[in-house]
Amino acid sequence: MKLDDPEQGLSPTALNDCRVLIWWGHVRNSEVSPETAKRIVERIKSGDLALIALHSAHWSAPFVEAMNERARLDLGEQFAIAGGERTEVHEIPPPQRFSVPKKDERPTPFAIARKYPRGFTELTLHLPYCCFPAYQNDGMPSQVRVLEPDHPIVQGVPRLFEIPRTEMYDEPFHVPEPDEVILEERWAGGEWFRSGAFWSIGNSAVFYFRPGHETYPIYKQPIPLRIITNAVRFLAGQ
Repeated sequence: MKLDDPEQGLSPTALNDCRVLIWWGHVRNSEVSPETAKRIVERIKSGDLALIALHSAHWSAPFVEAMNERARLDLGEQFAIAGGERTEVHEIPPPQRFSVPKKDERPTPFAIARKYPRGFTELTLHLPYCCFPAYQNDGMPSQVRVLEPDHPIVQGVPRLFEIPRTEMYDEPFHVPEPDEVILEERWAGGEWFRSGAFWSIGNSAVFYFRPGHETYPIYKQPIPLRIITNAVRFLAGQ
């Protein structure tokens, strides 16, 4: 399937035959339509599909829309509105698509509530950037640590392993708080990243796996491939 295919290669027929969708986007992230992303997220919410987003797919339309939806669900839990109260929700997206947050900027998403007389509440939801303030493509190695060794996604994976050459991403990662952080990655300069994160969304889930690159052959290395394979099997059985 390719983006140049009809319905961007993701027709209802194709999605009906898919249980776990692996997405790795890079230079063409901007070409994926919001409609395509919303169709994917609706299938995640209904339990018909799970999503694995790899590396630079943090900016892919399906991952961004999934994180937006999780932020909305978290908002509903954070601000439980009593019966009879009127509520308005205003969503504030990042300043522009594919924008990078500043290091000292408040991590997104976050919400601000303002209560008015007579049971009226205004909620302002700042949607996630789905990005991070620093990255560096210098090919330096990283150390990846397994934080949840009993999780099915890391079965057969060493508790500590190295990616010999990779791109650095540095926290904070502007996404909703994950349900589980399974892998943590660190670099010699002190940078670190939540490099294997899991979110439930409706009746299914999203797994983000950071290691990968368009130049370095990370997806030809046994350990990253084992993690992706485990993730597919785990999500398919959810």
